[in-house]
Amino acid sequence: MTTLLIWCILFVLCWPLALLALVLWPVLWLLSLPLRLLGMTFDAVFALLRAVLFLPARVLGHRQRDH
Repeated sequence: MTTLLIWCILFVLCWPLALLALVLWPVLWLLSLPLRLLGMTFDAVFALLRAVLFLPARVLGHRQRDH
């Protein structure tokens, strides 16, 4: 909802820029998809490494202390 409000304000102030943003937004979204997939992949790899590294502590019953 906030994005729509900001776009409407931009449309009132500078309509050519608002129309350009409206046209280019799907293109930028499509270009960012591979980077999002790469980020999810790295996140999954690091989660797997963390799980493997902390597995011995979990098997031995170590509990994390609350601060």
